[in-house]
Amino acid sequence: MHASTWAIFLPTFFFVSVTPGLCMTLALSLGMSIGVKKTLHMMWGELLGVGLVGTLAGLGVAAIMLQYPQLFTFLKTVGGIYLGWLGLQLCRSRGSLSLPLHGAQLHMSVKPLDLAAKGFVTAIANPKGWAFFISLLPPFLDSHRPLGGQLALLLSIILTIEFFCLLIYASGGQMLRHVLLNQGNVRLLNRIAGVLMIGVAVWLLVG
Repeated sequence: MHASTWAIFLPTFFFVSVTPGLCMTLALSLGMSIGVKKTLHMMWGELLGVGLVGTLAGLGVAAIMLQYPQLFTFLKTVGGIYLGWLGLQLCRSRGSLSLPLHGAQLHMSVKPLDLAAKGFVTAIANPKGWAFFISLLPPFLDSHRPLGGQLALLLSIILTIEFFCLLIYASGGQMLRHVLLNQGNVRLLNRIAGVLMIGVAVWLLVG
């Protein structure tokens, strides 16, 4: 791409990534409840999902899939119900994601693959993510050049931007986590994280 095209591409996809949405809200919630280090497992799952969506959009498959909304309905419903259930457990200070109300042990047992699955499902079940890729990615592809190389380069940059934005949100959640823990507000921390996760679930179900 020409320099002028890069000047449009980079800020466009940074704005799309950094704008609060399903994945960023999930990163914020997990950053609060389990910290940035463990949230990294959710991030790589989410990045796999974003990469898949971007690849399909770039190849034109997404346009066909959008004609069959039932393909999204199942993932959205199951993913939304699951995330909503996790959020409810956080609000009630129960489950593997919640911080204990008593005692000093704060290292939760959270399975990396479960966290990765949450990120992956959230990414691929988000219709707004598909819409953004379908509308924004193709204009930056040159039909006179090999598609594979262009798509690989653009997606690698998009995923780098996405990862950076996820870190920003998760780090912000972890900062709030430390503030609330220092004040002894463990129950409040769990409830804030739970409400955010329930918000992601509702967004999936009604979006």
